[in-house]
Amino acid sequence: MIEEIKMKFPEAEVKIHNDKRIYLTVGRETSIPLCRYLFEEKGLRFSTATGIDTRECFEILYHFSEDETGIIYTVKAKIPKDEPWQESLGQWYPAFKWIEREIMELLGIEFKNHPDPRPLLTAEDWPRGKYPLRRDYA
Repeated sequence: MIEEIKMKFPEAEVKIHNDKRIYLTVGRETSIPLCRYLFEEKGLRFSTATGIDTRECFEILYHFSEDETGIIYTVKAKIPKDEPWQESLGQWYPAFKWIEREIMELLGIEFKNHPDPRPLLTAEDWPRGKYPLRRDYA
C-alpha cells in the first residue's frame, strides 16, 4: 500500500518506523484527501487523532489501523501556528467529531465546517483563548 500512497500523494513524506508503524507527513492541504483515501478507499479503521504543539508548527496526527495486518498508518498534518485551522473530517464521519472538539478546545485549532464545535471538556467559565496543551499556556 505504501507504493500506492506514494503514487497518489507524491508530496507525502513516508517514514517506516517499524514493521507495524508508518508515518505519512503532509501539509494541511493534503491531509484531508489522504485521510479520506485511507478510510474510504483502503478501508482502514480510524483509531484516534492526537494534537501536538511543536516548536515549528501544530501537528494533528490521524491514526488508522489496518486490522488484518496490525499496521498503524499515521497521517501527520502540519498546521502553521499563525493559521491554526484544519478542515473537519467530522463533517463526513461521525467518529471524528469528538476528538476534533477536544483538539479545538485544548490546542485552539479550529476545525472548519465542524458540525458541533461546542466545548467538550472545559468548564463553562473556562477563559476563551486559553489552550492548556499549547507550549505558551501559563
